[in-house]
Amino acid sequence: MTETIEDTDNRPSLLLVDDDPTFCQVLSQALIKRGFAVWLAHSVDEALCAVEDDAPEFAVIDLRMPGPSGLVLVEKLKTLDSHTRIVVLTGYASIATAVEAIKLGATHYLTKPADADEIVQAFHCETGAAAVSIAENPLSVDRLEWEHIQKVLLECQGNISATARRLDMHRRTLQRKLNKRPVRR
Repeated sequence: MTETIEDTDNRPSLLLVDDDPTFCQVLSQALIKRGFAVWLAHSVDEALCAVEDDAPEFAVIDLRMPGPSGLVLVEKLKTLDSHTRIVVLTGYASIATAVEAIKLGATHYLTKPADADEIVQAFHCETGAAAVSIAENPLSVDRLEWEHIQKVLLECQGNISATARRLDMHRRTLQRKLNKRPVRR
């Protein structure tokens, strides 16, 4: 069930969607201090119910939640209001999901942990940064495997069985790999 943490008419509305209630509570308080009226939801379905009559001006969406992925919500929010500024925030970052989030209309894509100041700053990013540092070392084999699995999973629209078949991998092996946190490099 969604809840409104702060509902003041002159504050910009912000939808915060994450399946971790503690994380939501802490981040929502930080965003309230930065001038937002925050609505909370813990799933894509809850979020869609909350915004069906009134799209938020801003949204922070977790990528991986039970049920549909946060990418589904990004697409729906952009359909409701193309001006909604969306930051996708995830602990399961991959190149494939970052590209898809931006294609679907997200303003920015951040990996956890990210603080409230980084999120607010990301809302106002209008262009890319050519000065971003480029890693000197190539990705590790484990990270490349994670990236490839994420790409194929997206191509299979989140269907784990179809992804496992395309990767010539047992479904349970794929599920175990997906339940692990991605390797950093």
